Amino acid sequence: MGSVSTNDGEQASPPNQQLTAVAPDLNAVAETDAAAAGTKGRKPRSEHSTGLLFGLAAYGLWGILPLYFAILEPAGPLEIVANRVVWSLLFCVLLMTAMRSWRPFKAALVDKRTLGTLSLAAALIAVNWLTYTVAVLSERTVEASLGYFINPLISVLLGVLILKERLRRAQWAALSVAFIAVLVLAFGYGNVPWLSLILAFSFGFYGLVKKNVGSKVDAVSSLSVETLVLTPLAGAVMAVLMVQGQATLLDNGPGHFWLMAAGGLITALPLLFFGAAARRLPLSMVGMLQYLAPLIQFILALAVFNEPMPLERWIGFGLIWLSLIILTTDMLASYRKLPQPAAA
Repeated sequence: MGSVSTNDGEQASPPNQQLTAVAPDLNAVAETDAAAAGTKGRKPRSEHSTGLLFGLAAYGLWGILPLYFAILEPAGPLEIVANRVVWSLLFCVLLMTAMRSWRPFKAALVDKRTLGTLSLAAALIAVNWLTYTVAVLSERTVEASLGYFINPLISVLLGVLILKERLRRAQWAALSVAFIAVLVLAFGYGNVPWLSLILAFSFGFYGLVKKNVGSKVDAVSSLSVETLVLTPLAGAVMAVLMVQGQATLLDNGPGHFWLMAAGGLITALPLLFFGAAARRLPLSMVGMLQYLAPLIQFILALAVFNEPMPLERWIGFGLIWLSLIILTTDMLASYRKLPQPAAA
């Protein structure tokens, strides 16, 4: 299978980059807790259950992200994304300082190949973030969730078209069903679901680009470099909005200011959780968890935002879910066939 994707710009794929991306502070906390439990005669929490909790936290936070964007009104998509970039960089700087992990970040900056790759990744994730924010604020969260539901299928497609990977029959079947689903949804929407496709392809290409970095750059350093690359443009956008009187950061009270500033924490925290989960869980489990975020988004779109869901959309989504079942079943079967490492 192609890759296991997240909602906010990190991917895990065998043997791709994110399975080796770890959050040292979180891992250290978990190990300290386990040691403490052992000294007190209690059975320490298993690595698997700890990883599962981290995974649920990561995908759960990505899933409820539309609620965060909704409470940022009257801020528009450009202002939200610009602030998200700047505050994410500031949070990462504080985090790297606290963790004393500046070395990978500096190494990425001085390596021209790595810096160029992460700069391209930054452009792709900026498109993804902006499209996602536009979708939520324009009451099209259903379309946003569709984009992340079909992302694994897009990753498989890109593997065929660009990496010249050979697909198994089940993967071809999943792609065929997904293509029919897009046609059904295009009929239901009256046009091609462009927002969904932009989200899926931008994130799919993002994962493809990040594959070239591999495990050389950890998750926090990667996010730091990407937001650093985007910060001059983000700062310019914020300045222009302020000059035009369209910025809300400083004009809507301290509550609104701190909610906007929280974008850094909200961006980086699930990434750290994911890094801790990917270290502890098998790839098959991470692959199953990835569907939690778009599922939560889909439920929020219907239950909280009251977005319409006519019959043809249910049919289209049903076909997408069928294709994902085929793809996931094939992935699990293929994973079980892989040689397992010998026990120490």
